[in-house]
Amino acid sequence: MRWGRHLPRAPWGSGLRGAPRPPEAIQQHRHNLAEWFSRLPREERQFGPTFALDTVHVDPVIRESSPDELFRPSAELALEHRPPPVGLPPLALSQLFDPDACGRRVQTVVLYGTVGTGKSTLVRKMVLDWCYGRLPAFELLIPFSCEDLSSLGPAPASLCQLVAQRYTPLKEVLPSLAAAGSRLLFVLHGLERLNLDFRLASTGLCSDPEEPEAPAAIVVNLLRKYMLPEASILVTTRPSAIGRIPSKYVGRYGEICGFSDTNLQKLYFQLRFNQPDCGYGGTGVSVTLAQRDSLVQMLSRNLEGHHQIAAACFLPSYCWLVCATLHFLHAPTPAGQTLTSIYTSFLRLNFSGETLDSTDPSKLSLMAYAARTMGKLAYDGVSSRKTYFSEEDVRGCLEAGIQTEEEFQLLHVFRRDALRFFLAPCVEPGHPGTFVFTVQAMQEYLAALYIVLGLRKTTLQRVGKEVTELVGRVGEDVSLVLSIVAKLLPLRALPLLFNLLKVVPRVFGRVVGKSREAVARAMVLEMFREEDYYNDDVLDQMGASILGVEGPRRHPDEPPEDEVFELFPMFIGGLLSAHNRAMLAQLGCPIKNLDALENAQAIKKRLGKMGRRVLPPTELLDHLFFHYEFQNQRFSAEVLSSLRQLNLAGVRMTPLKCTVVAAVLGSGRHALDEVNLASCQLDPAGLRTLMPVFLRARKLGLQLNSLGPEACKDLRDLLLHDQCQVTTLRLSNNPLTAAGVTLLMEGLAGNTSLTHLSLLHTGLGDEGLELLATQLSCNQQLQELNVAYNGAGDAAALALAKAAREHPSLELLHLYFNELSSEGRQVLRDLGGTTEGRARVVASLTEGTAVSEYWSVILNEVRRNLNSWDRARVRRHLELLLRDLEDSRGATLNPWRKAQLLRVEGEVRALLEQLGGPRS
Repeated sequence: MRWGRHLPRAPWGSGLRGAPRPPEAIQQHRHNLAEWFSRLPREERQFGPTFALDTVHVDPVIRESSPDELFRPSAELALEHRPPPVGLPPLALSQLFDPDACGRRVQTVVLYGTVGTGKSTLVRKMVLDWCYGRLPAFELLIPFSCEDLSSLGPAPASLCQLVAQRYTPLKEVLPSLAAAGSRLLFVLHGLERLNLDFRLASTGLCSDPEEPEAPAAIVVNLLRKYMLPEASILVTTRPSAIGRIPSKYVGRYGEICGFSDTNLQKLYFQLRFNQPDCGYGGTGVSVTLAQRDSLVQMLSRNLEGHHQIAAACFLPSYCWLVCATLHFLHAPTPAGQTLTSIYTSFLRLNFSGETLDSTDPSKLSLMAYAARTMGKLAYDGVSSRKTYFSEEDVRGCLEAGIQTEEEFQLLHVFRRDALRFFLAPCVEPGHPGTFVFTVQAMQEYLAALYIVLGLRKTTLQRVGKEVTELVGRVGEDVSLVLSIVAKLLPLRALPLLFNLLKVVPRVFGRVVGKSREAVARAMVLEMFREEDYYNDDVLDQMGASILGVEGPRRHPDEPPEDEVFELFPMFIGGLLSAHNRAMLAQLGCPIKNLDALENAQAIKKRLGKMGRRVLPPTELLDHLFFHYEFQNQRFSAEVLSSLRQLNLAGVRMTPLKCTVVAAVLGSGRHALDEVNLASCQLDPAGLRTLMPVFLRARKLGLQLNSLGPEACKDLRDLLLHDQCQVTTLRLSNNPLTAAGVTLLMEGLAGNTSLTHLSLLHTGLGDEGLELLATQLSCNQQLQELNVAYNGAGDAAALALAKAAREHPSLELLHLYFNELSSEGRQVLRDLGGTTEGRARVVASLTEGTAVSEYWSVILNEVRRNLNSWDRARVRRHLELLLRDLEDSRGATLNPWRKAQLLRVEGEVRALLEQLGGPRS
């Protein structure tokens, strides 16, 4: 929403003519409301600089309800949502105050919906619509937050005072409020925050807007239509609070049914993903229009398939979560944003300040109650490896330990208002009558929250804490204890008793402290589960679950029902970070600094013991992702100090994964012996992001990444950096071309660390090799250069070979698999046989009548690259090599050499068979 946007001037209606009511006051009120309600939380602004309700809002389905439906006993778990009755179209915002079926005027409308159905967004959109003239039925709109009104307590204040305090421009209009009639609209948002009592004995009648009363009494008299009887009133509330307004005072009930139509879901995603990126972090990475369209299409196909994600997106709030997760996975990531912070922000947007029941004296946080009940169900599922729950499972977790009437009342409120937010009926085949968490990641988040908050305690730990506190209190007055016991025990027993008082708190303190070890053990065991090895990395699994592509592969030795919960340990680490702990405190789930420190120390000790093993690439990325979620560089530096080889070969390195690796390893101090990023779909932006990691590497493998000349700019900058310590750089199977080599030679000219460079199969051609020949002398440290399989001819190869022979440090030059004639190969062999210079030139499997000592190097390169090279071209090269071998075997009489040649011929024939070539 652009704040400078022109707001329409709406004249007052005829009912107010004759009173001093300058239009400027209403116009200023519109401006102020528009500016206030256009201010979006940081979590919303991440979707783009132009994000506004005007551009992305999709109205949820609003279904009219009758009082009989509202107060009929609900289903046991209140999870089923009834479809709208046939023939009853949904209500639009502009139709809420239309006459009812009997033609009677509707003055009071109550909209209700569970947590996450979009009540707050609907109110905000309605207010903005009025500000911009899209609700012409109302001349004046006055919104009130019931949370704000409840914070005032019983202190008396008149309606006019409440309006004037919150909306100063309306002071001039207050004397004529009564004359506005039905064109005055009050919006009371979040009625569940107010305790209303419609009994006359408790709340007396009051019709004067200037008479001071408690805020709750003013609301009651507005709803009674005793104060400003002609005014229109819109109320939003959670289902549990509907009964606080007698139905005789309500003209229409409307249930907010969310996005019960998948077309609304798809429209929402299209609008969201069409917003331009913010470009956080200056990475230069952005999501192109084609990538956005691809994401929307994949998501739409998944929704059309009526998978579980369509059931989740029934709630508009979960559509937000899906968008936020996809932005996190595919768009530039704001500094410090983690997956855990997205989920914590998501819960804060839906539950911040929410109490379970405002009428309950405990004022228990709704999120704290959910963490205790839903967290227990989630953790039981993680520990037993299941995601499907029966009604008995759910009821058991909800009703565990409930004994009093007050506790049953709280449970009833939670079932009606929030249970559907966390659980949904399973729509996948094969699991009828079961429930699942609305998204599986939410199960893992709540399980982690349950653990981190210390809600999972053994009986000994609970008793131990109580005993520790009791003995500590008694120990404060040792004289009292001794005076009592001295009458019963002999004096020689007193020292024993005194020591016992000292020992017991320490012993039980250790028992209670074992909960820290339990957190660390649960997290580390889940992170390093052997049966989960060789799954996709956790970030790819998340994308697959949302977009509907192939999900994580199960371990072949595990039963088919086994589930992986690799996000669970990530969330544990993320919840212990300072930023997330601050947000959890706002939700009523505080984690003390000391608890976080002790948990972190226990985790570090466990990771130190179990994290030294060599992990497969995807598991290693998951390990690094845990550190990224934890957001503690000192912690990560200590735990990862033993990491010497970063092998992520085959992992699809998205911008987010590059950010994760760079954030965790980029600030370390120890050198990395090898960084292997072969076949990772890297692009130049990824190279720039990973530059801090490359500067710590001695061997750097970037094979099979489709890196073109543009990437060579970043590689040149790497080689010229004063902190570069790369000795081996492998760039094989990348389309660098001669243009890229020009940039690389600029880097080589100023580099002092590189000794081994592989440019095998990089499309150099004659131009590239000739350029290398002329520029090779600019570098004085290079020891090995591989330019095999580059389509170069005799002249270019010979020029480079001569330059190599004159180089002061070069020892080996690979030229095989180029377009060399028999004469050219012979010239190169003859050149290698001279005594000038040091470099050995490898151009063939043979050297005269003998086998080259580098034959295994050549054939190993072929085996490694069979799937990526042009098979017809490789077959032709192998056939030429085979002919050379046969000629050499016929030309020698040495039986030892014949045997060697026969052996290598067999290897070449085997490769030809793999390629479909002719057999011997």
